[in-house]
Amino acid sequence: MGTRSASGFRAWRRRRPFVGAVLTILAGVEMFFSGQLDVGKIHVQVGIEGLQATIIPVLMVLLGVLVIAMPVHRIFYGVISLVVSVYSLIGVNLGGFFLGMLLGSVGGILVVSWMPRRIAEPTGEARAEHLPLVSRRS
Repeated sequence: MGTRSASGFRAWRRRRPFVGAVLTILAGVEMFFSGQLDVGKIHVQVGIEGLQATIIPVLMVLLGVLVIAMPVHRIFYGVISLVVSVYSLIGVNLGGFFLGMLLGSVGGILVVSWMPRRIAEPTGEARAEHLPLVSRRS
């Protein structure tokens, strides 16, 4: 059963931009933890920047999940994740100390550039075998 489920997961994963989505989710998680700074017993959070340090990582994780759930809209979600990643440079502690911004940018690029595999159309005799039979009346 393990081999069957592994091959099923592999087939499911190949039908969506899985690696780009995972990198986008990891970027959001990394940005979230870079924004939650604690120095001893002091929690550092500054006004609107504190709100951005929470919203931007949550948005990155959401975009990664949406890409996995709806790969048809991959280009829209990928472009949004690229924009949010670049904006995180000023919104979330230098983009999660550059690591979150780089993960999000690479993930967004992979999501936008991913293309589903096309199913090869049968040619020649194989194509004639798949065509429906049509009765000829004289």
